[in-house]
Parts: sequence; structure tokens; C-alpha cells
Amino acid sequence: MNKITFIGAGSTVFAKNVLGDCMGTAALQGFELALFDIDLERLEDSRRMLNNLKASTGSTCIVKAYTDRKEALRGAKYVINAIQVGGYDPCTITDFEIPKKYGLRQTIADTVGIGGIFRNLRTIPVMLDFAADIREVCPDALFLNYTNPMAVLTNVMNTYGGVQTVGLCHSVQHCIPGLFEALGMDQTGVQAKIAGINHMAWLLEVTKDGEDLYPEIKRRAAEKQKEHHHDMVRYEMMLKFGYYITESSEHNAEYHPYFIKRNYPELIERFQIPLDEYPRRCVEQISKWKKMREELVHDTTLHHERSHEYASYILEAIETNVPFKIGGNVLNTGLITNLPREACVEVPCLVDASGVTPTYVGDLPPQCAALNRTNINTQLLTIEAAITGKKEHIYHAAMLDPHTSAELSMDDIVAMCDDLIAAHGQWLPEFK
Repeated sequence: MNKITFIGAGSTVFAKNVLGDCMGTAALQGFELALFDIDLERLEDSRRMLNNLKASTGSTCIVKAYTDRKEALRGAKYVINAIQVGGYDPCTITDFEIPKKYGLRQTIADTVGIGGIFRNLRTIPVMLDFAADIREVCPDALFLNYTNPMAVLTNVMNTYGGVQTVGLCHSVQHCIPGLFEALGMDQTGVQAKIAGINHMAWLLEVTKDGEDLYPEIKRRAAEKQKEHHHDMVRYEMMLKFGYYITESSEHNAEYHPYFIKRNYPELIERFQIPLDEYPRRCVEQISKWKKMREELVHDTTLHHERSHEYASYILEAIETNVPFKIGGNVLNTGLITNLPREACVEVPCLVDASGVTPTYVGDLPPQCAALNRTNINTQLLTIEAAITGKKEHIYHAAMLDPHTSAELSMDDIVAMCDDLIAAHGQWLPEFK
């Protein structure tokens, strides 16, 4: 039997989107949907929810929950990963509160920056455990990674895990619709080319019937910047550096040294930067879960419409050999020629029966590549820390992070890292 294994299946809403999409895809009928999560209550919630969906849609997929990860993976053709190691409490709280004591403020803290570094350090060992199981019980499986920090974890699974991995993010498919809707422009028939690194990929080309739309985009963006709106950081980056970035302004505010600055507190209001945004979202989601649980788990008439998530479209393209294009995170095997080869990049990829094939991009505009490299530096040093177990590479990663290094001295960065290592305790045993 063909099998799709979902690790982190206790993320019930996300499991509904991704596996609900699979249930409604003709080419994936009859597949076993193998669910695994370390939270057994949430695992059962997802099993019940998906069985409700199976009954209401008439899908022939088989839903099965596992408490043994290796058995959940055994024989899988595809593995979908959506874990979060350490959760909101205590680890996300720690990632925000300790840097705050040093005067370092963050918005999301899940990709780079000091929060991204420590999320990586506690997640990489878990991912490498997954990789060991996969090599043993389903060595030919395609691993679809949705877990952040996307670039580092996808890199590690390919480079050190020995597992064929592609990283998937929402930001590429949201880029054009979000930008055009906000600027009051019609996106019908628009062609776009996007490449860079995850959360900092660039809208390199945007045309309609052969006409370059960037002049009109920038004209409207410059007008919109005269008033407060939700996307001011990205518009400012586009107007200064020439290209629009895929991921949201709240993310990009902390990827660069220009926006969250103690000596320029007025920038927070000027660019509408939501400090501590991710903890706010976590608290809101936790408070809403009880009501959402009732709606998802106990609704025997539950329905689902196919989402924008790439996973089911990738699997469908492989199963049917009908090509589909995605924006995927893959190793830089000469794809973007002015970024390091050891980096993970986000580029257009073609998917068909031969799998996921990345496309060649060439050089990025030099200023875009330069901005990408500032984040790649931290990503690669974080991987070095995790693989070698050398604490000094944690310091190196933090000292190279654009936002952290713009705000703190080297001594404070080292002290902050030591405080974070101590506070994470059992989550980072190798660095005690």
C-alpha cells in the first residue's frame, strides 16, 4: 500500500489542510495516511477529524494513528514534517524574554536572529533522529519539510540526514496575490519569477503580456508609504533595494539591521513593526483552540476545499506525471550562482514523475545576493554549531546575525547566548 506519513500530526488545523487536500486528490485515493505525534491527545484529535473528513467526502484513503514513529514511517513513499520542538511554553517564551533583557527585541524569531538560531539548535537533533529512521525503514521517501527554520532544517536533512528533502513555505504563492491586492492591481495573467532564500526570496521579474509591471508597482508603493499600512517594511526594502521580498514585513523587520533599533525608537511606529508578534499569535491560537477543537473533531459533516499548500500538488504531479511548478527550498547546486553552494536556496522547481527538479536561476541582482548572504552566514554557522557541538559556533552565528550584531556588543551577545543555553536546559543537552 502507498503511504503518506505526517510527523507532527497533532497540528490538527494544518493536518486538515495538507491531508484534507490529499484525501480529495484522485491520484492519492487508497493511500494510507499515517499520523504520528508525541502529544497523544492531539494525535487522537487529528485521527478523529480526518476520519470525519473521510466519511463526509467519500475518500478511500485510510487514516491510521501511530505511537511508534518508526512504524509510522515504515514503507512510506512520502513524509510530511510539521513539528515544533519545545512549543510556545517554554521555548518560544525563552527565545523572546532573555534577549529582551539585553535590549534585543524581535517580532517572530523563528527563522534567523537569535530566536531562529536557538529554534534550530533544539530542532536539528530531532530531525536527524527522523533521518536515521527514514534511512532504515523508508530510504526512498521524499521528505516534505514545513518546519521552520526552513533553510537550515532542509539543508541539514539533505546534507547530514541523507534524506531527499524539499522545504515548502507559503510565502512564494502568497507573494503576487498579496502585493497586487494591496496595491489595487489586477493579477490576472501576471507572470512572475521568484528566487533567493526562504523568507527572503525576491520578486525578480513581474510582467503581463510582456510589459514590466515593476514601475507601476513602485509608483503605487511609494504613494502607499505616505500612510500607515501592514506591509511598510517590504515596500521600503523594495524602494531602497529595487525588488519586493516574498515574506511578510513583520518577518523582514528582524532580518535586517535597519528597522528595530534602540537608538531610533521612532522606526517602530513609522514602519508599523509588531514587536513580540509571534508570542501574541501563540497565545491567541491557544485560547481559540477549545472552540476550534469542537468544530474540527466532533463535526461528522466536516468538509474541506483544497488549500494552496504545495504538498498534495507535488504528490499528484509525481503520481500522475503531469508537471507542476512550485517554489521549493533545495540545496544550491549551482542554481543561484552568486550565493554559496553550501546554502539552501528557494527557487522555481518542476515536479513530475521524476521527482522535484530545481531550475537554474543564475546571478541575483548584487544587492539582493548581498542581503541574502548576511542571513546565510548565520544559517551556516548555526549548522556548524549543531553538527560539531562546538559552543563557539553559536556565538559566531549570533555575532553574524544582522539585527543582533547591530544592537549588541560582542560581550553581550556571548552572555545572552550563554543565558539562552542555560534556560533551554534539557532542550540543548549537548551545549550544557
